[in-house]
Amino acid sequence: MIATPQQLANVLRPVKHVLLDFDGPVCSVFAGLPAPEVARRLRQGFLVASGQDPAGVEEENDPLALLRLVSDARPDLTASTDAALAALETEAVRAARPTPGGEAVLRACARSGRLVSVVSNNAGVAIEAYLAERALSSYVAGVFGRAPGDPSSMKPNPRLLLEAMGAAGTGQEQCIFIGDAVRDVEAGEAAGVQTIGYANKPGKSAKLAASGAVVIVDSMQFIADALT
Repeated sequence: MIATPQQLANVLRPVKHVLLDFDGPVCSVFAGLPAPEVARRLRQGFLVASGQDPAGVEEENDPLALLRLVSDARPDLTASTDAALAALETEAVRAARPTPGGEAVLRACARSGRLVSVVSNNAGVAIEAYLAERALSSYVAGVFGRAPGDPSSMKPNPRLLLEAMGAAGTGQEQCIFIGDAVRDVEAGEAAGVQTIGYANKPGKSAKLAASGAVVIVDSMQFIADALT
């Protein structure tokens, strides 16, 4: 069930540090350069380097899931595959589609004196490129993308959330995480942080609620309004 304005306001009232997922809440990373095409290019590079595809690679169209597969099958090629994906993500964000209300959340946090850290499984260099291109860098205290060459750092691992809180010196009770996937809620729970589930597609609301999101929204503008 989508939260009421009062429910959302109650959740946000004690928050001093907003932890914000990137792909979904801020923009659609692969809107212009589709994820299956990114995965195809990544597979092609892996095939050149290794001479063979490990099981499951050919069918995988999610670039981040593909990175995990490569890391499991050929740890020696993890770093080069991650670097290749980071370059493709940086290319993709040039054509990314901004999420309605996503930028408004950044501005609302600034107006209300709240810190924002972007915490994402995407590459930090791609996130920083997106923010810089849209003159949004000043609204973000820190960018915490996956650790280069280490797919295990990605959510649902809480590592990136913990790093963001450590860098800002904020405790769990002062933070909220905004994400659009079950893995985001799982990472938030593991880090001791409540998660607002952003249900940007049909069927997500029930999944996010079942995974433990404190409230569900279907609009980033709704969050921006509540922050203001």
